[in-house]
Parts: sequence; structure tokens; C-alpha cells
Amino acid sequence: MTEVRERLQQVSQTGQDTLVRARIALGYFVLVAVLGLFLRWLMVSPVDGVNFKNFLHAHSHVALLGWLYCAFFAGLLYIFPAVTGAARKSFRRQFFLTQVSVLGMLFTFPVQGYALFSIIFSTMHILLSYWFARSYWQHVQRNVDTGTHATSLKYIGTALLFMVVSSIGPWAMGPIMAKGTIGGELYYSAIYFYLHFQYNGWFTFAVLGLLFWFLEHHQIYLNRKWAMRAFWWLALACLPAYALSVLWTKPADWVYAIGYVSVAMQLAGLLYLIKVLRQVWAEAVLLLKPWVRVLVGMALVFFVLKLALQTTSAFPYMADLAYKLRYFIIGYLHLSLLGFVSLFVLGFLLLQGLYRLGRYGGIGLTLFLAGFFATEMLMFGQGFLHWLGLTALPSFNWLMFWASVPMPLGLGLFFLGQRGLKVSGVGRLSESGFTGI
Repeated sequence: MTEVRERLQQVSQTGQDTLVRARIALGYFVLVAVLGLFLRWLMVSPVDGVNFKNFLHAHSHVALLGWLYCAFFAGLLYIFPAVTGAARKSFRRQFFLTQVSVLGMLFTFPVQGYALFSIIFSTMHILLSYWFARSYWQHVQRNVDTGTHATSLKYIGTALLFMVVSSIGPWAMGPIMAKGTIGGELYYSAIYFYLHFQYNGWFTFAVLGLLFWFLEHHQIYLNRKWAMRAFWWLALACLPAYALSVLWTKPADWVYAIGYVSVAMQLAGLLYLIKVLRQVWAEAVLLLKPWVRVLVGMALVFFVLKLALQTTSAFPYMADLAYKLRYFIIGYLHLSLLGFVSLFVLGFLLLQGLYRLGRYGGIGLTLFLAGFFATEMLMFGQGFLHWLGLTALPSFNWLMFWASVPMPLGLGLFFLGQRGLKVSGVGRLSESGFTGI
């Protein structure tokens, strides 16, 4: 009895750890939105002594490595919790050191851009991500029922693999910058390599892994054959799909051919994924709270739009157009990272009780979504006007600034709504597939 009580206490402590991690991740999301609004203001009224690019680096690094990385850290350890003392301590150390690296980047990038200290902190984050990928996967292999969660584990394992692969981009930037080719094709190709395997690899497969875990956890029947076909098509497509990120360099014809093949593979994976989701949606949606339905539903729609836009980029004319009109690139990145990944993460953590609406949460999410949709429409709208040779939107930077205001306000309200949230109980954690209790 004493042993069982100790184990239950350990699970409760794990739940509290996860709650704190999710809260910290959300705090970074608020900071990212504030930095984004500040960048919009700099487009309207530049401030003497403030380097726009340096703050842009801080904004993007905290978005990817603060908000999303920490949110997935929390989510992955929620679904397969580490309740042994040694594992808990290891993940606590990892998360603490991750905060050191993220805060280091937050304060050094605005001051110096890519320089000694910001590079040290970003390198630290890469090494910590290796540690997390290795220790998390070892924990899963030892303690999780790999039969029950076979599908979700395929996606999660591949997500971690792509996270590691993405780091090749930053490692390559050192020699590239040392040669003095900053701003050249190699420089941007390394950046796009990192971004591609982050949002098309690590984030996408982590989202799908959490989605399939939810279906497995609630014992909703899914066609595993279709789910695995979707997995293989999407996973195998991710590698050659990097070609789509370098078509702006106008490479040899064989690179375009690789791009076409990767797009066809992605569409095949998407079709199988849609077949799986159509089969389970009616049953799964009954388990979702209203706001979760909205967030997850939108996220899945944006995932389809993301792949559709990626498909168009395989054609030389569209690839060249996207390169010339940065509105499309920024709009696409925000659609992928905010519309697809972030909305799903918010919905998933809200569903699991790691976030709550509270008194202001619904208002906050409404404001955030309003700002997101407004900025996306302005961004793509301005791009289309330039493309068609029509009159551009007047005072575009002012419009973007005011359209962005609701996002930090909304996320701030949602964050305030988390005050007083506590672990809802050990049952949900202890039933998540962990076999050590």
C-alpha cells in the first residue's frame, strides 16, 4: 500500500511538472506576440538604435524554441509521463537548462544579433534537444505499451528524428558565415533547411503523434493500415520536399523533378490521413469541448491549406513569385506555425486540462484568432495585389500593426486565465499508456 501511495504521489508530481511546463510555454507565446507587435511598430516608425533584424531573430527563436518546443516538451511528457524519480529529475534538469538557453536568446539576440553569446545559447538549445530526444525515446521504449500506441509512437519517433535532422542547418551556418557568404544562397539554404525540418518534420509529426495518441487513448477504432500509409508517404516525402525550399535559386531541372515527386507523395499521405480522420471524426468530436473543436478543426483545415500552398510552390513560376513577394512567405510561415501547429497545441493542452478557459480565456482566444485572420488576409491580400499589378493597400504597415494588436492582448488574457489552475487528478496521467505503475 505504501509503495502504491508513493507511486501515485510521483504521478501527481509529474502532473504538476507538466502543468508548469505548459504554463511557461504559454508565457513564451505571449512574449512572441508582443515581440511581433513591436516588429510591426518598427515597420511603421523605426526607433533609433533598435536593429529590426536582431529583434526578428529573437522573435523567431523564442517562437520555435520557446513556445513550441516547450509546449511539445510538456505535451509529450503528459501523454507518456516519466514517474520514476531518476527520469523525472533528468527531464526537470533538461527543462530548466532549456529555459536558460531560451532566455539567453531572448536577451542576447536583440542586443547583438548572431554573435558570440546568442550563438552559445542557440547551440546550447540544440544540444539539449539531442538530450531530450534520446532520453524521451529511451523512456518510451522501456515504459510504454508499444502495441497499444504503435501508431502514435511511429509519428512521435519520426518527429524527434526530424528535430535532430533540422539542426544540420544551424551547424552548417558556422562555416558558411566564416567564409563571409552571409546573405548568399548557401546561407539562406541552410536557414530553409532548418525551417523545413522544423515545421514540416518535427512539428507536423509531433502534432499527428498527439492526435493519434488521443484516438488510441480513448480506444477509438482507427484503420491502422491507412494511418501507416499516411505516415510512410508523409515521412518519406519530407526528405525530398526540402527541394521546394531552394527552388528560388533556380537550380537544375532534376531538383524541380524531386520537388514534383515530393509533392505527389505528400498528397498521397494527405489523402490517407483524410480517410482516417473521416472515419473517426464523428466519434472523436463527441469527446471535444466546444473551443477544442474550433481550435483542432481549424488546425486541420490549415494543415490542408499548408500542403496545398506547398504543392503550388513546386511550379517554377509560383516558386519565383513567392521569392519575389515576401508577403506570401511570411503569410505561409504564420499559417503553418500559428494556424496549424499553434492552434492544435492550444486545443490539445486545453482538452487535457493543462490549460483552461477561465473567466477571460474565451475572449482571449477570440481576440487572438481575430488578429491572426486579419493579419493573414492583409498579408496574402497585399501579395495578390502586387502579383496582379493592382494598387497596393495604402498604409499597409499601419494596417498590419493594428491588425496585430489583438494577438498579444488575446494571449495575455488567456494566460491570465490560467491563474489558480491545478492538476486535475492522477487518473488521466496514470492511464496514458505508462506501464510502470
